[in-house]
Amino acid sequence: MKIKFKIITPEREIFSEEAEQITMMTRDGEITILPGHIPLITVLQPGELRYKKDGEEKFLAISGGFAEMRPDNTLIILADTAEYAEHIDIERAEAARERAEKAMKEARNVEGIDYAALQAQLERAVNRVKIAKKYRKLPPMVNR
Repeated sequence: MKIKFKIITPEREIFSEEAEQITMMTRDGEITILPGHIPLITVLQPGELRYKKDGEEKFLAISGGFAEMRPDNTLIILADTAEYAEHIDIERAEAARERAEKAMKEARNVEGIDYAALQAQLERAVNRVKIAKKYRKLPPMVNR
């Protein structure tokens, strides 16, 4: 038995397939969904989402959202953003983190700044960098 699994962002459906298990970070901590899991709706924290399909694990960086496990063995993830670890451009993610940190520092003494939005940008950038570095597949060592 497998879980019907979808990840949807505001821009597009990332994928729709079947998986043996899905592990994600919720407000209450990390949970793993297996086939036959009880119905559940939960808030997702920015972090890593792992799923196993045909024995192979896949890794994504998500920046928060919601997960709904339905009684028909379907898991729907509504995420603000979702990106496979191997697709993350580490240099761009590092630059985004630096810009977000700079904006947070500059905004400390300015009225009317949306600190929550700045904090969300920083969390998203930090998460992308962390996951990309954790799962980056390095090329094989040649002539060493």
